[in-house]
Amino acid sequence: MRTRYLVCYDIGHPKRLRNVAKACESFGSRIQFSVFECPLDDLRFEKMKSALSEIIHHDEDQILFVSLGPETSKNPFRIQALGSPYTMRSRITII
Repeated sequence: MRTRYLVCYDIGHPKRLRNVAKACESFGSRIQFSVFECPLDDLRFEKMKSALSEIIHHDEDQILFVSLGPETSKNPFRIQALGSPYTMRSRITII
């Protein structure tokens, strides 16, 4: 079973910031500049943490993983926005 995570980060250097964003894009969908929604099972969650851990400087940077609960149809994903509207993004890739 997958759990939805809100992944937010504050990175102190532009190169590390780009690398963290790139890594996050492979695990979920960008919601804002430094915020991603990632549906992850336990293995993918550990892989994501490991990948990000290799990029960041642990004494300067911070990444937060906020659990939004299990990804099921009984537990609808709900984000409300003020200002610009939130648009849910699809993870479907068409080649």
